[in-house]
Order: sequence, then structure tokens, then C-alpha cells
Amino acid sequence: MMKLLNKEAFDRSGLIYGIGHAVYSISDPRCILLKEQAEKLAREKGLEDEFELYERVERLAPQVIGKVRKMYKGVSANVDFYSGFVYKMLNLPLELYTPIFAISRMAGWAAHRIEEIVNAGKIIRPAYKSVAERRDYVAMKDRK
Repeated sequence: MMKLLNKEAFDRSGLIYGIGHAVYSISDPRCILLKEQAEKLAREKGLEDEFELYERVERLAPQVIGKVRKMYKGVSANVDFYSGFVYKMLNLPLELYTPIFAISRMAGWAAHRIEEIVNAGKIIRPAYKSVAERRDYVAMKDRK
């Protein structure tokens, strides 16, 4: 990992892909959910050893990054850390990985760009507060 961060290995970008996110520093809630499914699928496919490698990188990368980066707010795995592994386990063709990545983000990218234009380049993160009355959850099969 030090060689990756020091731009001595892989694509020499200085990044550990799938580690870190602009918004989520403690944890990416999407990653937590995908990791659970990746673990189940890895067991099903007999790829527990590879899953354990991902877990090890997820655990150690923040420590390594903390030693190298001067400005360090903390990092965690993001949803994309496990997504490529899941695609591989699903036997998706490699050439579909990038299009799937992009398609899943198009609405968000468009919304961010509109937000930048409307707010003169400043991205805001508005809070959400529901004004609806609280209701009990009704399962889909019981809805009218």
C-alpha cells in the first residue's frame, strides 16, 4: 500500500481506489450494505480468501494513509471498494464495469452540476427534515 501511495506501483496515481470519499470519512453506509452482500456471495462462490484480502485492505489502508497524508480527516472504504469484486463474482464482462459505474451515478452528477451552476460554484449539502406525519410501515403486499 505504501508503494501505491508513493506513486511507485499500479497506475502511479497515489491512490488506493475504493478507499476514501468526499463526504463519508467514518464510514460509507452504502459500503456496509454492499460488503455484507459481497461476503455472502464470496462464500457462495468459494472466494472467501479473496474477500478476506479486501477486508484486510479495508482495515489497514486508513492506518497507512494516516501515516503518509499531511491533511488527514480519516478515510474508510467507499461503496466502490467492493463493487468490482461483486461484478467479478457475478461474471460480468470487464468492459461493463465502467458503464455500470457511470450509469449508477448519472443522476447524482447532473444534480451536482446543476447545484454548482445555481450556487455560483459552491456545492451545498442541505439537511432533510420531513414534515409528513409519522406512519407505520406497510409491507408492499398489504398496500392498497
